[in-house]
Amino acid sequence: MSHFTRVRTALRDADLLVSALGAAGFGTVEVHDAPQTLYGYQGDARPERAEVIVRRAHLGTASNDLGFRRTDDGTFEAIISDYDRRQYSEAWLGTVSQHYAHAATLRYAQDNGFEVATEERDADGTLRLTLRRFT
Repeated sequence: MSHFTRVRTALRDADLLVSALGAAGFGTVEVHDAPQTLYGYQGDARPERAEVIVRRAHLGTASNDLGFRRTDDGTFEAIISDYDRRQYSEAWLGTVSQHYAHAATLRYAQDNGFEVATEERDADGTLRLTLRRFT
């Protein structure tokens, strides 16, 4: 039975988190108003619960569910098994955070009358957006 590790994040918006997970390659992500049970690689119910879940069926046969639980301060913490932390490490969480920031910027632009003029990725992976608004 794998141990689950909790990793604090600065992510607050479930819809943006789902978008970020989609950009990271997860096409199926569950979102719940109340925390739901996470399952281990053998299909066993674990005591860990989360509101945003990528089920093990979408990760691999030996994987456990991957969850994000809302904390008291409104941020999400990632709940990742020790086995899955080999693939879904701090670096992976950094990539999810970058996708989250991208989705948040696009939402801000749309909500405030901006359009994306250019979107470029530098050789080091940095994404640069230029927004413009016509008045």
